[in-house]
Amino acid sequence: MGRIVLVTGVSRSLGSRIAENLAGDKGVDRVIGVDVVPPIAPIPGIDFIRADIRNPVIAKVMGEAKVDTVVHMGVIATPKQAGGRSTMKEINVIGTMQLLAACQRTPSLEGLIVKSTSGVYGCGAKDPAMFTEDMEPKHAPTAGWPKDCSEVEGYVRGFARRRPDVTVSTFRFANFIGSAIDTAMTAYFSLPVIPTVLGFDARLQFVHVDDGLEILRRAVHDRQVGIFNVAGAGALTLSQAIRLTGRPRVALPEFLLTPVGRSLSRAGLLDFSYEQVRFITYGRVLDTSLVERTFTFTPAYTTHAAFEEFLARDEELADVA
Repeated sequence: MGRIVLVTGVSRSLGSRIAENLAGDKGVDRVIGVDVVPPIAPIPGIDFIRADIRNPVIAKVMGEAKVDTVVHMGVIATPKQAGGRSTMKEINVIGTMQLLAACQRTPSLEGLIVKSTSGVYGCGAKDPAMFTEDMEPKHAPTAGWPKDCSEVEGYVRGFARRRPDVTVSTFRFANFIGSAIDTAMTAYFSLPVIPTVLGFDARLQFVHVDDGLEILRRAVHDRQVGIFNVAGAGALTLSQAIRLTGRPRVALPEFLLTPVGRSLSRAGLLDFSYEQVRFITYGRVLDTSLVERTFTFTPAYTTHAAFEEFLARDEELADVA
């Protein structure tokens, strides 16, 4: 008998794609997609239920369907997606708490898979050359999506202690990139002039969206307990990445870049948060040996190759324009 999987956040890009991938998986009997609004386009092969994970009704949905696996994709990355920072935090943190309460009351549940971010490690001058999963952040995030994910992971660990019979896998992804996804970082590298922090050249890692979706799909079947870093092999410095874009750059003192970022955000060009300024100042590189050993998983795209594929999409759009 195949899996019965519930996927949260299916109205957004990654949630809809993992739901569609699982619906086409022979080892999955049923995929239930949950979100507060329907997806822009119907997702083939899934049963969509319009529901808010902040509402206890989600427990009824899971119980009646006898869900055995939950893939939690419903953590929102930017305030713009949620309609404001307060709503974003409520969806991310309160929503996860309610979802975990529903998981607690679902006897059929066997596996919980959580999409998190490497942003939980923070960014700063005292960071190690590479972060392993057991390292505590030297500069813990203080705001935004990374802070929300830190809180989410804390609640997930509490759930794992209460339901030791459930296999809990948490994936800390590097920044997603590729031809089929729009993020704060893809918007940043698409600016006509790219601002950087004077005197710094951050080391960056990316994960191609296809690789991210593949490890989530594998985790549905190959259940493994733990926290896992996921990123494409290698790294790019910020200056190398900007040279690859072919765009000009302007180096600003750090104290000027944050207000510039706020102006870009208000203009609707991108969501440019304080944590993102720190990321392009100090960068972050992950040790991914644990996920490679545990799941026998090697991303198809290196960091450089994933970035190149994003640039190819950008060039195609420029040609059309």
